[in-house]
Amino acid sequence: MTAARVPGADADEPAAEVGLAPVSPAPAAPVPTRRGNWPSPLRSLAVHNYRLYFFGQFISLTGTWAQMIAQDWLVLQLTDSGIALGIVTALQFLPALLLSLYGGALADRLDKRKLMLATQAGMGLTALALGLLDVGGVVALWHVFALAGLLGVFSALDGPVRQAFVVEMVGPADLPNAVALNSMNFNLGRMIGPVVAGLVITAFGTGWAFLLNAVSSIAVLLGLALMRSAELISSEPVRRRPGQYRAAVRYVRTRADLMLPMLLIFIVGTFGMNFQINIALLAKQVFARDAASFGLLSTMLAVGATLGALVSATRRNRPTPRFLIGAALAFSVAELLAGLMPSFELTAVALVPAGFAMIVLAQSANATVQLGVEPTVRGRVMGLYILCFMGGTPIGAPFVGWIAELFGPRWGMLGGALVCLVATLVVAGYLLRRRNGSDEVAEPAAGAASGSG
Repeated sequence: MTAARVPGADADEPAAEVGLAPVSPAPAAPVPTRRGNWPSPLRSLAVHNYRLYFFGQFISLTGTWAQMIAQDWLVLQLTDSGIALGIVTALQFLPALLLSLYGGALADRLDKRKLMLATQAGMGLTALALGLLDVGGVVALWHVFALAGLLGVFSALDGPVRQAFVVEMVGPADLPNAVALNSMNFNLGRMIGPVVAGLVITAFGTGWAFLLNAVSSIAVLLGLALMRSAELISSEPVRRRPGQYRAAVRYVRTRADLMLPMLLIFIVGTFGMNFQINIALLAKQVFARDAASFGLLSTMLAVGATLGALVSATRRNRPTPRFLIGAALAFSVAELLAGLMPSFELTAVALVPAGFAMIVLAQSANATVQLGVEPTVRGRVMGLYILCFMGGTPIGAPFVGWIAELFGPRWGMLGGALVCLVATLVVAGYLLRRRNGSDEVAEPAAGAASGSG
């Protein structure tokens, strides 16, 4: 039997040593059942399993965003400190540095749906604990820190599993559409959740927003439980072997078409996508507004992000390197302009194009990676992608909080935008200097999936 090789591995390195399954004739994949007529941008919703997943996630994500707003507001109530806000955000995302690759390996080895049932239940229980502490009037800052870290553990394990599970629901042909719909879903929750949070916090206090999120997690658990297993396009599990993490890193390192989106999303995710901190500081410290106004700013960002996801849902092909660079530059400029707006109203309006550019970039990077990766290593590669996307937040969030504390709340957003702009220009300049750089990046390595949609 001929051993499969990871692109870039030594010529004599067998699949058993790097953790990829041997090449064997692939069984015919089941075709997801489709019912009803859905418009092209919503075509993945014709798949029964994906439809359950989408609407369950929508309810759960609305609760998740309500909790994020409540958590930030609670920290400001307890400390009124940008540094404390940066720390709690860092604690929530720090586990991504440590566990994303492990979560990706679990996705390659085990049943993804069962893994998601466990991680989603864990996140719901974390929200329940924080809500009970807050409603009971005994919550302290260290409770928020500890539970944010625990939530981060479940999220770090859930992220790569969730990303790798999408293709099992809809198949490769509809993957770009499903990825875009996931982004739209995320941002619908981001649009509605802060409004709900603002109303709940104003009327009842932050604790009830946490309890609302705990209840909303039931929806995604029901959606996963009711799926039809026979209609999932499951990949062959990869047995646990030494060297699996190194194989995934080597696989990505030798693929310029995967390295570019991961590099851009690391830069932007670390320094530019800290709106959770920046908007809270602008609302409370610059414009002297309440929680409802904080929620409104978050909603305006989500309106733009939802529009960006809808536009991205019409895409059928893999984004080009030039498009990724352009999206990163557009996001940097849009965030810079939002940070310069002199009034609350103009800031709210400016957050719409910032949200639009943010999600076009994020969705394009996600689709580029997912459409260019082989099924046997998809979970681990998506673990690396999540590591790039979220793993920099423990660095970027305290940095942004410190900059805001030192130079003023506006500079948290302005500083992050300037870092993203300069770094993206450096990456673009490097690609331009390479002879035929665009063509080389656009072409996947031999033996890898082309990813054409």
